[in-house]
Amino acid sequence: MADPRAFISFDFDNNKTEKDLFAGQAKNYRTPINIEDWSSKSELPQKEWEELIEKKVGKCNMLVVLVGKKSHSATGVKKEIKFAIGKDVPIFGVYVDGANSKTTLPAGLGRSRTVAWKWGDVSDMIDKCMKEGKNK
Repeated sequence: MADPRAFISFDFDNNKTEKDLFAGQAKNYRTPINIEDWSSKSELPQKEWEELIEKKVGKCNMLVVLVGKKSHSATGVKKEIKFAIGKDVPIFGVYVDGANSKTTLPAGLGRSRTVAWKWGDVSDMIDKCMKEGKNK
């Protein structure tokens, strides 16, 4: 299989820089993941945004949640996790922006499925996700 496709979920108000860095490093590092920026390029009415993002999440092999200190309260992150669960898309998280194992996680993301931003750990989670959910 070609590199798996990942949807990156992040707190737009607080972690856009980390999303850009994560996506950029993934392209330059030897990691088996294809990250595309599928975020909405313009502001859309809520219902239209939800329909668009739900379709995009459903076309991916996994949802990667960049977990910052405030991600647990980000409405978009919560909805993207919900969409992934509904589409049987495996989910894992990566701590960013000083977040750690004591940081509150968004609903639907398990602590055991959240790792430090180390590419070896991220690659291990990618491999795990490719054997779960819709990827079985």
